[in-house]
Amino acid sequence: MPNQHKNKTLSTLLAALFGWLGLHRFYLYGKKDFWAWAHLAFPPLSVFAGFIGALVIGLTPDEKWDAQHNAHSGQTSNSGWAVIVLVVLTFALGSTALIATIARGFDLYLTGGAFG
Repeated sequence: MPNQHKNKTLSTLLAALFGWLGLHRFYLYGKKDFWAWAHLAFPPLSVFAGFIGALVIGLTPDEKWDAQHNAHSGQTSNSGWAVIVLVVLTFALGSTALIATIARGFDLYLTGGAFG
């Protein structure tokens, strides 16, 4: 009996938008995945882990993706441009969030939060 085909584009989208909840891990590995539940336990760190996960998933070659997640599904992946657009948007959003976090950290450390 073939396993369910795991869509790489959907996994990238879930990681980019809902990575802080670990939805991409629940989609890929199911409810028994420890790291999916760890995302729910540590939401501030999970935001950045979700962005990194989206980049890793999106940049994985289709052949390697199929070997890891779709070995017994009977289908092959053909990601196309949608996953590349998601990777670029994820990189832009993730780097903006990182810069904002660093700036806010310096604000809190150097001024005691006087600027916001």
